[in-house]
Amino acid sequence: MAVGLLGTAASGLQVFQRAISVAGHNINNANTEGFSRQRVELGTLDPSFNGQGYIGNGVQIESISRMFDQFAVDRLRDTTSTSAQYDSLAQFSGRISNLLGDSKAGLNAGLESFFNAVHDVANDPASAPARQLLLTEAGSLVGRFQNLDSQLNSMRDEVNGSITNLTNEINGLTSAIAEANRNIVDSSGQGTGQIPNDLLDKRDTLINKLSELVSVRTVAQDDGAVNVFVGSGQPLVTRFLASPLKALSNDLDSQRAEIALISSGSPAVITANLTGGKLGAMLDVRDKVLNPAQNALGRVATTLAVEFNAQHRLGMDLNGTMGGDFFAYAQPDVSASVRNTGSASVSASVDTANVDQLTTKDYTLTYNGSAWVLGHADSGETVPLSGSGTVANPFQADGLSLVVSGTANAGDRYLIKPTRSGSAGSALLVSSAREVAAAAPVRVAEATNSNGLPTNGGDGGMKFNGVDASFVPLSGAITLAYDATAQQFNYSGDATGSFAYDPAVDSGSSFTVAGIRFSVTGTPLDGDSFSFSNNAGAPGDNTNALQLAALQTKNTMEGGSASFQGGYGQLIGQLGSQTRSAQVTAEAQSALLTQAQESRDAISGVNLDEEAANLLQFQQAYQAIAQVITAAETTFQTLLSAIGR
Repeated sequence: MAVGLLGTAASGLQVFQRAISVAGHNINNANTEGFSRQRVELGTLDPSFNGQGYIGNGVQIESISRMFDQFAVDRLRDTTSTSAQYDSLAQFSGRISNLLGDSKAGLNAGLESFFNAVHDVANDPASAPARQLLLTEAGSLVGRFQNLDSQLNSMRDEVNGSITNLTNEINGLTSAIAEANRNIVDSSGQGTGQIPNDLLDKRDTLINKLSELVSVRTVAQDDGAVNVFVGSGQPLVTRFLASPLKALSNDLDSQRAEIALISSGSPAVITANLTGGKLGAMLDVRDKVLNPAQNALGRVATTLAVEFNAQHRLGMDLNGTMGGDFFAYAQPDVSASVRNTGSASVSASVDTANVDQLTTKDYTLTYNGSAWVLGHADSGETVPLSGSGTVANPFQADGLSLVVSGTANAGDRYLIKPTRSGSAGSALLVSSAREVAAAAPVRVAEATNSNGLPTNGGDGGMKFNGVDASFVPLSGAITLAYDATAQQFNYSGDATGSFAYDPAVDSGSSFTVAGIRFSVTGTPLDGDSFSFSNNAGAPGDNTNALQLAALQTKNTMEGGSASFQGGYGQLIGQLGSQTRSAQVTAEAQSALLTQAQESRDAISGVNLDEEAANLLQFQQAYQAIAQVITAAETTFQTLLSAIGR
């Protein structure tokens, strides 16, 4: 049925009025985040047939389409997530690297000052000021360990707080996305299948904000809703239902926050599956930067204490007594899983004989029903164990001694952090300058006459290198006399026996007699003799102080391949490398994010010049159609006038 001239014109007026409204809507939202440009799609009304053929009945709006490309949106979402992750990772890594690597506040300066003070004592062992300065620098070094550890713990609290806050923020966004799904589905039903463009933009904006926090992927449903998944397929949003995340304490470590997905009221820990965004960055900072850094710092403190104590105990102080422990250090932290069902308990200690084997790893000790298995906490990689786990024969691995008691059930687990508390547990035990054991407990002397003059005729010499603490003090002197014919030293007194010495072969070699370690050089003559005796009352002796000073460059870490400062330098180097890598990646991802945003805006963004041209076009069309109405009115009036005659 023909609608007539007025009907045709009316359809055009209505269509272009709405087209002007859509153009105005685009202009108004040119700066609205996430807005996608809309376009009016026009189509002809069904024509009417008369005897001469089909006559058109005007125009109609087929749809108001949204300028949108799913590939561009997905690319923007992915780069947003990655950019946010590496930007946050670079910031936190940089803070940790700057803290530990600072030339004044870092550990290297403290170690340097401490060992300089040890050298000062070695240069003048009788000096009370030098000894007091050593204690002052030792206390300063301990304070530096504790301060750095305190600041790392503050960062850990900050990271844990960020994880909780980000989890709550994610929950707010997923609830909003679920509500947006409901509104979109309802609006689509009310609009006879037409999609609500502005609601779709709002939902996409929410999903993009979610991707800043954690990497997600979406799956569109036939009714217009989208499902949002995280990790390896865990659903955050399923149509109108949002499954919240919750920060929970780790069952092995109450200070470690885990992320659980709450589905049907039951939590499922998905921390290991979460990547990307600010949340992924916080998890990486904690597990890949903060934990290794704090463990490495604690390892230096522990190794320094063990090695310095061992050497200090071999010396003699100004009171004539053997040196004691110089530093206190923390033993490894052990915590049991809250899910354990057995009654077993595990204790851990540093294996001082193999302290150089300590790593920066944390471990889990698990009972599998028949045996105990040690593995790295981060990767689960199995670590070989020796021993039986008893007090007499403890398990040993990577510089640790482990003792197990009680009865364990299959699946019982324990977390072991060998050096996490090493810095916090550091302390100075020596309180008096006289207690610094700078002297050797044993004196090596060449034979002398009644006037105290040497009587040996050869150029042979003996140098004291150390003594096992269980052998001192000596109950009596030990005399060593050289037998040139037999090419051997015979010794008597507190210990008796002999050892071979060929000057042409053995000069410079080390020997041990009654726990005393010494080296022999040169060519002694027959009858030349030396003696070992207690070294009481020798304030000027610096033998042990020299050994303590030598620890600065001795390779006591990393399996005997690095010194204290070398081990700490490896930590600084690793942190610097991680920080630089994160910064470079962040810069690259920022450039990719800009490109992705530009690609999305090229398709969906509002071009004000284009919209102005559209407005002019629609306005002219509207005015032209108004003239059709005027022509229809004139025709109608002419017809009335003709009939009225």
